[in-house]
Amino acid sequence: MEGGKGTVCVTGGTGFLASWLIMKLLEHGYSVRTTVRAASEHNRDLSFLRNLPGASEKLQILNADLSDPDSFDAAIEGCSGVLHVATPIDFEGREPEEVVTKRAVNGTIGILKACLKAKTVKRVVYTSSASAVMFNEKNVDIVDETLWSDVDFIRKSMGTMSSYMVSKTLTDKAALEFAEEHGLDLVTLMPPFIVGPFICPKFPGSVRTVLAMVLGNKEEYSLLLNSFMVHVDDVARAHIFLLECPGVKGRYICSSHALTIEQMSQFLSAKYPEYPIPTLDEVAEIRGYKVPGLSSKKLLDTGFEFKYGVDEMFDGAINCCKEKGFL
Repeated sequence: MEGGKGTVCVTGGTGFLASWLIMKLLEHGYSVRTTVRAASEHNRDLSFLRNLPGASEKLQILNADLSDPDSFDAAIEGCSGVLHVATPIDFEGREPEEVVTKRAVNGTIGILKACLKAKTVKRVVYTSSASAVMFNEKNVDIVDETLWSDVDFIRKSMGTMSSYMVSKTLTDKAALEFAEEHGLDLVTLMPPFIVGPFICPKFPGSVRTVLAMVLGNKEEYSLLLNSFMVHVDDVARAHIFLLECPGVKGRYICSSHALTIEQMSQFLSAKYPEYPIPTLDEVAEIRGYKVPGLSSKKLLDTGFEFKYGVDEMFDGAINCCKEKGFL
């Protein structure tokens, strides 16, 4: 994007990725407007955002909610870019999938309409998910951005996670279709498990799942048969890269590392012997859906580079969990 840094809107500011993204944007010299839900239990204390370096001069926090698609107009007015990170998450199955998906899709379309109305937004980056490409019965070894997850297959196979995965898949499609129809410059970014340190007060779900062996959460081991992951800072940097890079188009997978459950067991038991990590024999008994590989070639071909390895992901996550009392 040409010109000065300008103002960028980040939706869902209290979340794991969005709060990190706000920090990075402020570091990069952007002014930031972020939206938070007025009713959210975490909005009582937003000091973790207000105390970020540069926040007192360059961060505005506004209320908006995906359930009210028109509520984003004020946050987006005058912005040069929008990073749409907010998403409904319901891993406990408290709401029907149709309700979650409707909120995600309608909220996203409302945000895109606000971008058109503003007439200043040069690009939108929508935070999708690798779950929008990984789940189908095509039996491919490695998936890229040309593939879409089969929502019926997700419903049959993924249990309580299915509502989130279906909503991300259908929202990604709806956003791209709307942007194409209305001439809006939009790209979608699809990370797998995001791992690393976090500044939000809540324990991020993706970090908790990847640390299942450290935490002893046996019911989540089956989600780790084939784990694809990326450091939170790399995902944030990829958002800013796609916001600024001329000529990018469509969907981008953002995955830097993969570990099988056996590799994860060996890695964790060697690096963190103080935790009761399950042995190779124990993990050999675990059954579940083994996801195909993810190719980040399209993103890397644009010139983006990943900075962080598995050691930094786990060190950052575990140290942060200790500091915040989750471990």
